[in-house]
Amino acid sequence: MTSNLSNFRNIGTKIVCVGRNYIDHAKELGNAVPKQPMIFLKSLNSYVSEEEHIVIPPGCQELHQEVELGVVIAKTAKNVSAKAAMDYVGGYVCALDMTARDFQNEAKKAGAPWFLAKSFDTSCPVSKFVEKSKIPDPHNVELYCLINEQEKQRCLTNKMIFDIPTLIAYVTQFATLQPGDVLLTGTPAGVCKCESGDKIRFGLKDIVEATFVVK
Repeated sequence: MTSNLSNFRNIGTKIVCVGRNYIDHAKELGNAVPKQPMIFLKSLNSYVSEEEHIVIPPGCQELHQEVELGVVIAKTAKNVSAKAAMDYVGGYVCALDMTARDFQNEAKKAGAPWFLAKSFDTSCPVSKFVEKSKIPDPHNVELYCLINEQEKQRCLTNKMIFDIPTLIAYVTQFATLQPGDVLLTGTPAGVCKCESGDKIRFGLKDIVEATFVVK
């Protein structure tokens, strides 16, 4: 199972994302704190690995980074209870939910979808796959993100509003999660504008790290 999941980019069907899952991040963007998980998708074309660059989409003037713990699903999950949810987890990644914030803000004002803001090519840089056994408590790991070696984000995952079992149970009421699907669990405060030439280094402290350059 682990060897297959390390190739999650090629076997998964979707990237399910959770918005505003850290109170401080919701507040920094002036958004209300959600009372239930706020779910959206990134399409598979958004994946990018370390040998590639993050490419700013045409016309974007406000590209933001959002470091997140990603949960890799191990087996088909439908109507999973919170109690059983961790049995469906095969491992983890650290990812950036790159966001064209100006695109997103324009879409929100128009009541339009966020697709271009969240799913442009290279909008989901990911680390290498981490086996489940290497993170015995995913709710007590430290996310961090540095841009040009200046720290922008650092937070323990215990600050999530909705924990992983709650998220899996909620999502699978409505949409089946397949092996290789990734659930991005939200970002803490500290998102900021990224420029061409920036080097973004991020990871889970003492577990995995990745570095990408913005082109």
